[in-house]
Amino acid sequence: MNSIAKDSPRKWFKMPHTFVILFILVFVAAALTYTIPAGKFERVKDKVTGKSLLVTGSYHQVDASPVNLVEIPKAIVHGLVSSADVVFFIFIIGGAFQIISSTGTIEAVTSRVAKTFANKGRWVIPIFITLFSVGGFTMGMSTEVMVFVPIGIAIARALGFDALTGTAMISLGASCGFTAGILNPFNVGLAQAIAQVPMFSGAWLRVILLICLITVTSLYLVRYAGKVRKDPKQGLVYDLEQSVTNEKVDFSKLPTIQLKHYLTIAAVIIGFGLVIWGVSKKGWWMEELGALFLTMGIVSGFSAGYGPSRIASEFVKGASSITYGAFIIGIARGIMVVLEQGNVIDSIVNGLSILVGDLPSSIQVLGMYAFQNIMNVFITSGTGMAVTTMPIMTPLSDLLGVTRQTSVLAFQLGDGITNMILPTSSALMGSLAVSGIAYQKWVKFFWPLMCMWLIIGAIFIIVANVIKYA
Repeated sequence: MNSIAKDSPRKWFKMPHTFVILFILVFVAAALTYTIPAGKFERVKDKVTGKSLLVTGSYHQVDASPVNLVEIPKAIVHGLVSSADVVFFIFIIGGAFQIISSTGTIEAVTSRVAKTFANKGRWVIPIFITLFSVGGFTMGMSTEVMVFVPIGIAIARALGFDALTGTAMISLGASCGFTAGILNPFNVGLAQAIAQVPMFSGAWLRVILLICLITVTSLYLVRYAGKVRKDPKQGLVYDLEQSVTNEKVDFSKLPTIQLKHYLTIAAVIIGFGLVIWGVSKKGWWMEELGALFLTMGIVSGFSAGYGPSRIASEFVKGASSITYGAFIIGIARGIMVVLEQGNVIDSIVNGLSILVGDLPSSIQVLGMYAFQNIMNVFITSGTGMAVTTMPIMTPLSDLLGVTRQTSVLAFQLGDGITNMILPTSSALMGSLAVSGIAYQKWVKFFWPLMCMWLIIGAIFIIVANVIKYA
């Protein structure tokens, strides 16, 4: 009996499915409508920006309207319906990016970089981190990086590094880009839409953030890789390295860049160029951006030599794969529907503003930043967290005198920084599964770097607050 107990340790706690967590939060929201006094702020529409703004000092109590159990399923469905524009926008982007991904362009570019820099020693590390950061800040690449981990490991071992180095330069590169989120529609774009600020605006500060993250991550990983090459026993996965045979990368078997790949790259670059122009000059929103991403995907498909049926098939495949995230948006919106029907969301915002209102402004924004990091432990989906937290953080930032763009920055940093250490992160656990690295080894490697990322994030939040980032 004792041996069985040792071989099969009992798991006292297992993190529930994201849907379960969101449903629990819906019931918690319903319970709050019975315990928190109902109240409202007066709202006015800014004629210049079109934003709906709270009137400071206008909070007043109203008649209670608690939400009962029978109304909860209806509220969830109402959340799905009211989020239709966002949900279909996400479906279109998922389908378009699947067409682009299926062309093999990402694999071909990765192979070209691998061939070009395979003998450049430690330079391979910042180059791969930068390369995969592009996928992170445009397509929201996260789980997909596990496909490229074997290439990274093979190149790292060929240069005298270890599997941890190869895994990190791929997965951390995508994480840097995802956290910076310069043109990522799945986290920054959605959060900005909820906060009613121009989509992808304020990109200049996010570019600086990306450069800082890439620089710090590269230096950290180069230092570790140097120690491993000097003395392999210094590596955290030395036992793993002893159990495998280091084989040279056969570059002849890696895909090469063809004309169709160049055409696809051109279509994507032109597409994102139009995104920047349309948002900044023409005030494009979800309808126009959705149409542009759809066009980008179709053009990329034709550039790769696809026929209409293949393009349609890939689009449906991509849209299907994003169903999970789309439903998260609707269910998370159900939380806000319950709070709004119970007239307690303004009471919560008012209470939070009183709680932190007397603190220095730098502490206030750091509190928002800490809140988003904590929420990421429970809601690992960026889209789900945006829909859950931004409707509360947006009016709170108005009351505290913090710009809405700063509240979006706090969200994206909270959404991205801790993803590479949470065991609930499919991107992390998938990469570790492919590489054979134990989770405990990864945590030992990554936690000092995560602390550096957290400090960088805090500095950017404070700077954004000081300069009234918009």
